[in-house]
Amino acid sequence: MAPTTAHAAPAPACEAVDERQVASLFDRWNASLRTGDPAKVAANYAPDGVLLATVSNQPRTTPAAIRDYFVKFLKSKPQGKIDERIIKIGCNVAQDLGTYTFKFADGKTVHARYTYVYEWTNGQWLIAHHHSSAMPERSGS
Repeated sequence: MAPTTAHAAPAPACEAVDERQVASLFDRWNASLRTGDPAKVAANYAPDGVLLATVSNQPRTTPAAIRDYFVKFLKSKPQGKIDERIIKIGCNVAQDLGTYTFKFADGKTVHARYTYVYEWTNGQWLIAHHHSSAMPERSGS
């Protein structure tokens, strides 16, 4: 009996992306917040994306659950600003992590840590994982 050789599927080509382009993905997401439309915000997430949000104890693991989170969140008219970031780029994956500040229509602000993991999916960069948590320590501590 002749030995068989397994043929591996060809590796997917790596989509070229640079730090500026990865940084612009946050700008795209933040601009979608300004629309006030939860469906437009949720469209930034991959179909199997996960959102671990700042003001929800529930992991959001479906497009419907992610959209549902933004229905309530958008009512406060949030706008984010990156304070400090680190970008890491791999093959068809990019990470943007650091700290950001959200301002709300009522004048309140929240300082938080964030991680966005983007994946090249269906011809576009989408959020595969988004984790945001309020800073555990008070400023000046």
